[in-house]
Amino acid sequence: MGVSLRSYHNAFLLNSLFIVLIISCFLDDIQARIVKVESGNCGCYNGSWVYDESYPLYDSSQCPFIPEGFGCEASGRPDKEYLKYRWNPTGGCDPPKFDGLDFVKRFKGKKIMFVGDSISQKQWVFFTCMIHAAIPTAKFTTANGLPETCIYIELYGYKLQWTLILDPTYIWTYIWTLHGYIFYTPPQALEETPERILKIDTISTGDPWKEVDVVIFNTWHWWFHKGRLQHWDKIQEGNKTYKDIDDRTVAFAKGLITWSTWVDNNIDPNKTRVFYQGISPTHMKGKDWGFPHTSCADHTTPFNVTTYPGIPEPGVAVLKEVLSKMSNPVIFLDVTTMSQLRKDAHPSHYANKDGTSRDCSHWCVAGLPDTWNRLLYVSIVLGQK
Repeated sequence: MGVSLRSYHNAFLLNSLFIVLIISCFLDDIQARIVKVESGNCGCYNGSWVYDESYPLYDSSQCPFIPEGFGCEASGRPDKEYLKYRWNPTGGCDPPKFDGLDFVKRFKGKKIMFVGDSISQKQWVFFTCMIHAAIPTAKFTTANGLPETCIYIELYGYKLQWTLILDPTYIWTYIWTLHGYIFYTPPQALEETPERILKIDTISTGDPWKEVDVVIFNTWHWWFHKGRLQHWDKIQEGNKTYKDIDDRTVAFAKGLITWSTWVDNNIDPNKTRVFYQGISPTHMKGKDWGFPHTSCADHTTPFNVTTYPGIPEPGVAVLKEVLSKMSNPVIFLDVTTMSQLRKDAHPSHYANKDGTSRDCSHWCVAGLPDTWNRLLYVSIVLGQK
């Protein structure tokens, strides 16, 4: 029996679609090897916050890893509404929920490291709480101290280590490192070194980053600290030493370029997967987002919109520019917008029990960074080889 023209046409279409599929897979493989600077394949970073009675994801009072001041309920925060919001991505994309036991099984015998400032520290705390909530009967062993804080977990023969390295700018000074300043405790070497010199164009602390399976970087807030919170007296670049860089966005860019060059030259992408945690916003000045004479302390609900009404974070453009020029694949967790919408989720004056603090930079545990870690989990699981 003869073959109709329609049959030829259908066969041609099928062959064409197969060729397109092969090309698409090839292009996807290329895309997988370049820097991810956009908002994810399914728009996970675009959306809004919706009220959900099933939240929070865990009882923060049962987590043993929360430092004083960040378990807002324990510090006396009376409203609980901030705990009840779930991130709702646009486009019908609902990424898998965080599964702590699944994560431990997948990462048996592996190491995960958070490197950065106090925002990294808090994300690490949220991460430990989410694992603990999923498997509270597991054996958790901690090793606390500077410059590293480690937690080891052992369950049914599964072993996982995750480590926090507090290194606000990733840069060594002449004698001492900036690690200690996360706790506002000057290193002993300060008594021997009157000037703290930030070498903005070199990294000598990166060897531990090469030895882990996943590393998540973050820096931003530390570049804008001034006065007693500033972590250097002078900046050195090559053979030049100067008092400061007035435009801290420029300083941030220089530090990022130093970091990105180091990653490109030293990290083996077949061994270590690199993530960059997007910029975490603050809500100190309500005038910046349409509420004059207020701060985060005056708000108990998120913005009920998908687009932040305030001024943009200037570091986002700098960060994307640097990431886009890297040769090593870095997965960008673009959490800025979703975080800008959570003016209600900071510790505020519940950062300490006497109510004297006004913390509009960090986040209450449980809370917003649980969503960061959910998206981190999804990125790790979907990208696991």
